[in-house]
Amino acid sequence: MASDDDDKPRKKVTHELGQDLSLLSFEDIEDRIAALTAEIERLKADAAKKRASRDAANAFFKS
Repeated sequence: MASDDDDKPRKKVTHELGQDLSLLSFEDIEDRIAALTAEIERLKADAAKKRASRDAANAFFKS
């Protein structure tokens, strides 16, 4: 029995950590840097939201 996740198209991986970069052009590397920088900013924003939620919960239960 297949799960629903098996039916979804998989995202193309644009970069794998530790990947060999020797075959990439300068432009490809610049594009990957931009994509990874955007992803880091997205992760930081989500982490800040989660930290704020955790801090609010901690403050509520310490009262």
